Amino acid sequence: MFAVVLVGGFGTRLRPLTNDIPKPMLPVLHRPMIVWLVEQLAEAGVSDVVLALGFKPEPFQQAFPDGSYGGVRVHYAVEPEPLDTAGAIAFAARAIGVDDTFVVANGDIITDLPIAELVAAHREFGAEATIHLTSVADPSAFGVVEIEPGGLVRRFVEKPSPGDTQSSLISAGTYVLEPSVLDDIEPHTRVSVERTVFPRLVGRGSLFGYPTDHYWLDAGRPDEFLRANLDVLRGVRGSPAKGIHHTATVDDGSIIVESVIGPNTQVAAGARVIESVLLADARVDEGACVERSVIAGTVAADASVTDSVIGRGYTVPFGTHVSRVRLPAPE
Repeated sequence: MFAVVLVGGFGTRLRPLTNDIPKPMLPVLHRPMIVWLVEQLAEAGVSDVVLALGFKPEPFQQAFPDGSYGGVRVHYAVEPEPLDTAGAIAFAARAIGVDDTFVVANGDIITDLPIAELVAAHREFGAEATIHLTSVADPSAFGVVEIEPGGLVRRFVEKPSPGDTQSSLISAGTYVLEPSVLDDIEPHTRVSVERTVFPRLVGRGSLFGYPTDHYWLDAGRPDEFLRANLDVLRGVRGSPAKGIHHTATVDDGSIIVESVIGPNTQVAAGARVIESVLLADARVDEGACVERSVIAGTVAADASVTDSVIGRGYTVPFGTHVSRVRLPAPE
């Protein structure tokens, strides 16, 4: 079975972390998000994954230097121009020669959904397309999906106001498609799967939804990226994990509380790191304090960082306090 993984976004919501690294290459507990996803696809019986890219594949090739992972062959389809979601799916699927049922997944979605379960439901429905659905507490910021008792999608309601719909289900970013869906997508044309393709399928009565309550997270924002790391660390997903990478240098006189300390990071004496993520090569100097933040750069001595994101190459100056900021500021 083939799978198309959408990894071509610019990651603007995660800047400055994504200034020099694609969003799906950011780590969740020391491993890129894309690696976690390929493992899930392998468990579902996927044999070939094609990454739908909007730019050069080199950063992803570092994660899969042998062109495979866990028995799954990894391919790359680089769009000549931005094609939106459906255009990217079709471009990648045609590049790899998809001619049977295939999976589509968004590269920044983290979920414990057993993908084989979604594929089985799709086949039972006899659908052209089946989308994984999850329930959210406040659907007003999403496109809500209404389904019939048997799973048939009735309609989409974009960013509903109170009273517009009784549904709290949203598309969770994993789909199973038949190759016939590609016929609705003009080659090399910018087309949205959510706004164009899915409504067409609703009109044909061939789009189904499969709601589950599995763990689900859109890791495209700094607070959610932080949560994704801490959830693995705390055992919200599986068993509690070790947060300090074996190549990190952490002084015995520092205090680390529920935090992920990445490869080749340095935490000096008297420093405190609380409910935070230090990415590879980050540094927290003597007496500095980091709380609920993601650090890719340096926090100088006696400085403090709270609820913030510090990008690679940036230094929070000695003795200063920053809160609720992104530095350097995204352009």
